[in-house]
Amino acid sequence: MQPQGHAQIVVNIVDFKMNLQEAGDAARIRHFDSSQPTGEVMLNGGFLSLESGIPENVRNELSKLGHNLKDEKGGYGGYQAIMKKNEVYFGASESRKDGHASGY
Repeated sequence: MQPQGHAQIVVNIVDFKMNLQEAGDAARIRHFDSSQPTGEVMLNGGFLSLESGIPENVRNELSKLGHNLKDEKGGYGGYQAIMKKNEVYFGASESRKDGHASGY
């Protein structure tokens, strides 16, 4: 999940213009069971698991596009971050796990 989560955070910040906290709190997706970078051949394309915050209309559209959706509990990663922008530090910690962002 780590590279998938990192990509989703970057997309949320860059493409959807979310702040650091919003980017971490946004609902996530996780793709399971496709080929790994080991040379094996993908047989079924795997499936997508979507957090409960993903709206039903988005789920329906993904199904129409041919995605296999399954409900999986947990496993969407954890997130704490610090970002420096215009000489100001911003911190964020999301609700999926205990933790905090700290720096000096």
